[in-house]
Amino acid sequence: MLLVRGGNSVIIIDGHCDVLWKMYENPLINFYEPQQAELDVNYENIIRSGVKIQCFAIYLPESIKQPKFDDYLEYINIFYQKIAINDKLTVIKNQSDLLQVMNGTKVGAILTLEGADAINDHSLYTQILYHLGVRMIGVTWNYANWAADGILEARKGGFSKKGKRFIKECNDLGIILDASHLSVRSFWDLADHSSSPIVATHSNAEAVCKHPRNLKDDQIRALIIKGGRIGMTFVPWFVSDAGTASIAQLIKHIEHVCALGGEKHVVLGSDFDGFDKKITDLEHTGQMDNLAQQLSRFYSDQTVEGFLYRNWFSFFKTNLPVS
Repeated sequence: MLLVRGGNSVIIIDGHCDVLWKMYENPLINFYEPQQAELDVNYENIIRSGVKIQCFAIYLPESIKQPKFDDYLEYINIFYQKIAINDKLTVIKNQSDLLQVMNGTKVGAILTLEGADAINDHSLYTQILYHLGVRMIGVTWNYANWAADGILEARKGGFSKKGKRFIKECNDLGIILDASHLSVRSFWDLADHSSSPIVATHSNAEAVCKHPRNLKDDQIRALIIKGGRIGMTFVPWFVSDAGTASIAQLIKHIEHVCALGGEKHVVLGSDFDGFDKKITDLEHTGQMDNLAQQLSRFYSDQTVEGFLYRNWFSFFKTNLPVS
């Protein structure tokens, strides 16, 4: 069975959630309110399952027809005014912050961006996001923007010249690039042009479930070769072709990535608060321990700890800025 630390299951790092979107849509939501039913990821649930680091995505919904940089700033303001507000949580911006969180008692938070639309080839905007704490960027959502095509864009294109320049800007700053949501051609452009390892924060294996947002075997192998990570997501229709899913079916994706040589590259990217229909017994962050216990039936403690936090930790320890 898994080791127990401080009354919780082994440490967990989650690479993606949409809490900020829900808090943007409903300003009355309180991240720290006990029994906050509006959120899958709230402080109480984080503590219940031993989540040590949570990545918070800035996601602008499709209802915002012409995204502006101010929209990003509004999300960032929510993050700093309503989440990173007390001594319970530390914002992780560099390797020193990461080690402080992992060796301490506080929860860590990493600010990320899902969709670079409003950057619109302004390098100053990218730098400002960096200074405000954004450390990971998914270049597109499902459709095209100025930088690249998303997975549902009909033309199935790749990165533009501006987008390829953006890759270098992010590499130079120390911003990690996220391939989830990219078109297949965009994925390969990113893999070819990024001088730093890349991740797919919330994508599963296409060989197990045919959803277009899942990654093909050659993409998974490329992430592995490049030293990247693939975050197992809990969206049921990314887990099972039937659209309903179980923890056992989610583990099949992990098994498949491991079979491709990715045991040290599997991480978690729940996408909690970004979807309504849930996997049974994995319906919010407070139930992460159910996944941990199911994994412990098939893998050693060391391997499970890799999936739950060590693989993310080793990646961040190498790829976050030094200071």
